[in-house]
Amino acid sequence: MVGSSHEALHRIFQKDPALLTRALQRVLHVPFPEPREIAALNVDLTEIEPVERRVDTLLRAETDEGTYLLVVESQGKADDRKRGSWPYYLSYLYEKYRCEPVLIVITQSSATAKWAARPIRFGFPGWDSLTVRPLVLGPDNVPVIADERQAERDVPLAVLSAMTHGRGPQAPAILESLASALRTIDSDSAAVFVQFVDSCLADPQAKQMWRDLMTAIQYFWRHPLAEQVREEGREEGREEGREEGRIEDRRQMVLRILEWRGISVPDGIRQRVDSCTDLDQLEVWAQRAVHAADAAELFATE
Repeated sequence: MVGSSHEALHRIFQKDPALLTRALQRVLHVPFPEPREIAALNVDLTEIEPVERRVDTLLRAETDEGTYLLVVESQGKADDRKRGSWPYYLSYLYEKYRCEPVLIVITQSSATAKWAARPIRFGFPGWDSLTVRPLVLGPDNVPVIADERQAERDVPLAVLSAMTHGRGPQAPAILESLASALRTIDSDSAAVFVQFVDSCLADPQAKQMWRDLMTAIQYFWRHPLAEQVREEGREEGREEGREEGRIEDRRQMVLRILEWRGISVPDGIRQRVDSCTDLDQLEVWAQRAVHAADAAELFATE
């Protein structure tokens, strides 16, 4: 189970290694050769004696032009210790595997992306003995995928978009398009991607919207991550009455989805939702809220 945005940001490439080379080609415009095969390697770079050193994700890419080691580092903030760690990782991996290492940093912060993109230079000024130039994926270059069709064409890239852009005014459109695209892939993969996104959403409103959307399409509740939320709901249910707690939760979910999508909710419609005590009906309205063009469409066939 993914427990933090740090883990999710690099583990998405373990779930779909080919996404990493697509990101290099399409986002950073690096002419990385098309891999014939990609395999995950042991991330432990600890030597026999000294300090433990681990990369976040390590992949080996076999291409027609050679074998590359893709070193993925998830970075939350600037950390000057990386000036020593990253060059060490690359030189150690080259010595161990005798193939070219490529450092990719992924972050949700524009400021961290700018920091990480600065070359690390060792040696005499103007005559560097060693230069490390990380490739950086972040909110300034990962595309905003807010179109359902675009999300369906490359679901892993849409997941990466949600993980790096899941805050601010564009969040509802990004999350909504991804929620729809998840219907087009197998449920096991969808459940893993749901968890990655949930772990990376720092904005409480965006996280709640994501969980509402996943509940509406019934993916979220298939995943172990949902047990935590179910337990929270059970605690509330013990205080308020289990059935009434579920009904109230669905009422709020219907209204939150509409409001997050920027759809105005007139008082009459709000009152109708608030007065509904039929849990099945509220579930139907929640699913309609995901695609409704206006609030009245909740009741279009009734």
